[in-house]
Amino acid sequence: MPASPHLDWITPDWPAPQRVHAYSTSRSGGVSGPPFDSLNLAEHVGDDMEKVAENRARLKHALDLPAEPMWLKQVHGTRVVDAASVSRSRHPASGTPEADGSYTRETGVVCAVLTADCLPLLLCDEQGSRVAAVHVGWRGLSAGVIEEALQHLGDTRQLMAWLGPAIGPQSFEVGGEVREMFVAHDAEANHAFRPSPAERWLADLYQLARLRLNAQGVTRIYGGGWSTYSESLRFYSYRRDGVTGRMATLIWLETGEREKGKDTS
Repeated sequence: MPASPHLDWITPDWPAPQRVHAYSTSRSGGVSGPPFDSLNLAEHVGDDMEKVAENRARLKHALDLPAEPMWLKQVHGTRVVDAASVSRSRHPASGTPEADGSYTRETGVVCAVLTADCLPLLLCDEQGSRVAAVHVGWRGLSAGVIEEALQHLGDTRQLMAWLGPAIGPQSFEVGGEVREMFVAHDAEANHAFRPSPAERWLADLYQLARLRLNAQGVTRIYGGGWSTYSESLRFYSYRRDGVTGRMATLIWLETGEREKGKDTS
């Protein structure tokens, strides 16, 4: 099955070890029709399931994934699961695991999160021995989903993070109670908010995530700077469109054999 010539993705620009493979998709290159056009990868948004399956198959082919991603039922919570353990123990009847992040220390296990404004966060260590993908909306961020993910990855001084496409600070309007929640946790969070014309607040999700990462000892942080809301041709945005698709951000550890096979330098 050939991949669409228009399949478009972002490869993180970060100094991750060679065996760490990571990508973030756009909305281009799939078969879904409006309003999900076209590479919708989520089953829960009302899209035709056969088209979602085709989109996922195209993704797997284009990125040469070593396995089907560990898809999650994301609930804006703080649960982060061991992708390999869940994959081995899951009974087909049990369905998709309910969590907002996954991690692994095993090769060939693909961690993935789906987003359409929320922040996809990728983590890996400098040795290339452990990776994680985390779904970071403001609720999960405030509740501690980043801190929960870091607990599974060991010494945070050895970690690096990549912030994928999320809603930009010029478009993410929230109420005063959201700002108060973050500022109560860390006074520095005040700098991530500015007043909006509607007498609410514009929040910088990227900056809020960086503050949480820094507080836990993660200082090597890359990515950020996109706006899913503003870049309508490239990204899905729930705030902009309401009914829409979802993009995927994925990370895994490659096996030695596949690494050698891909090394053409």
